[in-house]
Amino acid sequence: MDLIRRNTDYALRLAANLAMEYNSQSALSATVLSKKNNVPYPLTCKLLQKFQQAGIVKSTMGSKGGFQLARDPKEISFQALIETIQGPISVNRCLLGPYSCPMKGHCPLHPKLVGLQKEIEHHLAETTLADVAGAKPAQMRTSGEQNHD
Repeated sequence: MDLIRRNTDYALRLAANLAMEYNSQSALSATVLSKKNNVPYPLTCKLLQKFQQAGIVKSTMGSKGGFQLARDPKEISFQALIETIQGPISVNRCLLGPYSCPMKGHCPLHPKLVGLQKEIEHHLAETTLADVAGAKPAQMRTSGEQNHD
């Protein structure tokens, strides 16, 4: 199972694209974002709506309308983006809220899983859209290779 679900991966791509346009102050339409990021249009709209409800993006109507980040890419963590789309990431359900494991208190795995969870959370909280805004897209693959993203 993937820690980051496919829809969340799509949403991260959309947000990264908006981060790359942040300084230009240009709004990008859902159609443009959909095409540039190879995300189905209806899903693009749904993901952008979730980001808008969370205050991550803002939209404007009209011929020059579209979507923009609502705040500086340095202020938007991957953790916030991921949690907006799929909720918190957990290495194991014993680390999620009220779940009561019968091994609680004497599980030899628990300390290591807690450490891994903390590392993941720290990395996601520290990684921002600004970190990817200047990143170059992956080199085009040769015709014989397939993209499994």
